[in-house]
Amino acid sequence: MPIKINYLKKSNIQSLINLVLFCDEKFNTNSLKKHLSNSEIDYINDLLKTSDLKKNLFVFELSSKKKIVLISIKSNSKNSDIENLGAEFYGRINYGKNSEYFINSDSVIGKQENFIGHFLHGVKLKSYEFKKYKTKKESRNISINIFGSKNKPTAQNQLKFKALEEGTFYARDLVSEPGNILHPDEYAKRLSTLRKDGLKINIYDQKKLKKLGMNALLGVGMGSIRGSYLVTMEWNGVKNNSRPLAFVGKGVTFDTGGYSLKPARFMEDMTYDMAGSAAVVGLMKSLALRKAKVNAVGVVGLVENMVSGVAQRPGDIVKSYSGKTIEVLNTDAEGRLVLADALTFTEKKFKPKFIVDLATLTGAIIVCLGSEYAGLFSNDDKLSKQIFNAGEKVEEKVWRMPLHKNYDKLMNSKNADMQNINYVGGAGSTTAAQFLQRFLLNKTPWAHLDIAGMAFSKYGGALNSGGATGFGVRLLNHLIEEYYE
Repeated sequence: MPIKINYLKKSNIQSLINLVLFCDEKFNTNSLKKHLSNSEIDYINDLLKTSDLKKNLFVFELSSKKKIVLISIKSNSKNSDIENLGAEFYGRINYGKNSEYFINSDSVIGKQENFIGHFLHGVKLKSYEFKKYKTKKESRNISINIFGSKNKPTAQNQLKFKALEEGTFYARDLVSEPGNILHPDEYAKRLSTLRKDGLKINIYDQKKLKKLGMNALLGVGMGSIRGSYLVTMEWNGVKNNSRPLAFVGKGVTFDTGGYSLKPARFMEDMTYDMAGSAAVVGLMKSLALRKAKVNAVGVVGLVENMVSGVAQRPGDIVKSYSGKTIEVLNTDAEGRLVLADALTFTEKKFKPKFIVDLATLTGAIIVCLGSEYAGLFSNDDKLSKQIFNAGEKVEEKVWRMPLHKNYDKLMNSKNADMQNINYVGGAGSTTAAQFLQRFLLNKTPWAHLDIAGMAFSKYGGALNSGGATGFGVRLLNHLIEEYYE
C-alpha cells in the first residue's frame, strides 16, 4: 500500500480525526493531558480498565469524527522494537476507509533516540507489496502526518532511512520478479541503470567471462538460451585509496537443478535463488543513495540453470577462474560454482578488506536453523562477531556454524581437485562453505551467509508481509555504518 509521509509545521490538534499518541508501557495517561481533554482521558481510562494491557496498541473511537490510536512504549525498547511497533501500527491501519493519520511527536515518552524515524521505518518496511502484475490496481493511499516540535528525525536521518527502504524494496522487487521476466539478460540490463545513482557498473558478458576463464560460472548457464554475466558495482564514498569492503551474491535467476532435476513441487519458488545477489544490489543502491562514507564493491554472478541438449552434465569437470578443477557431480549444487569464480575474481581484482558473500545455497541450512537465522561461516572471528552484532541490532539474525579442515576430505575428488557435493552425506551447509573457502587464495577475511531460510517468507514476518524479505540489506548496511564509516 502506497504510504506518504508528511512533516507538518503546525496542526490544530482538536480538529484531527485520526490522532496517534504514545504513552508508557502501563498505559499511564497522565502524559496525555496536554494533548487531550479531561473528558477524553476519562473515557479512555474507563476503556483501559477492561482491556488486555499486554497489547501494545489500542484504537479508541472518541466520537463519530475522532479516533485515537494509543501506542505504548516500553522503557527498554531497542530500535528494532520500535520498528516492529511501527509495523504493528501499519497492520492496524491497512484496512478500512480511513487513510489519513496524524502522529503527535511531542507525545513520545522516554529518551529513545530517533524514535519517530525508526517507527516510520517499520511502517514503510511492512507496507511493501509486490502487485506489479495485478491488472486491478488499488487506488487507496495512506497519508501519515507528523506534527509537534520534538522527536522528529533530522533531514540526514530521513535520507538514511529512505535510502535503506529503497535499497530493501529494490532487492525485494528483484526477488519477486518471475523467471520469464528477470532472466540474466534483463537482470544485467537493470543493473546498468544504477549508474544514475552514482555507482560504477561493469558488466562482463559470456565472451569476456570465457576469456577470463570463468568456466565454473559459465558451466551453470550452459543449458539456457540466456546469457551468463558477472556484474561489478563500485561505490567510492571516500576520496582515498583505501581498500573496499566487498560483497558477493549468487544470482541464479531460475534454478531447475539442471540434469539433477528438482522435484516439480515448489519449483516455482526457485525464482528466489538469486536473493543473495539481490541483497548485494540493494545494499549498493542504499550506500549510493545515502552517500555512505566508505569504499565498497558489489559483485554478482547472474546465470539461469536450465535443462537442454547443451546443459552441463553430472560428471563434467570444469576449470575455475582460480585454476582449480571441479568435478560437477550434481548440477543442482550450482550456486557454489557461480560463487567460486566470483569470490576469486573479487579477491584478485579489488584486494578488499573483507569479503561477505550471500547465497540461498543449501536446503540443509533450513533444516538446521529454519527461518529464524541465516547460517554464518567465516575464517575471521572479528568479522563474524561484527556481523552477528549487526544482525541482532536490526533483527536480521545470523548464527555461526563450523568450518574445519577435516571437512575437506568430503569434498576431495578422485578425478579433479575437488567435487561440488559431499556424497557421503551430512554437513551439507558446512561442506558447501568449505568448498567456497578454497577459492580465497590470499587469506582475505571472509564470511559466507547462507540465507536459504531467510530470503523468502510464505507467511510474512515482523517487517514484511510475505514473499521476498530483502534479508541482508539492512544487516550489511548496519555492519558498515557501525564499524566501517
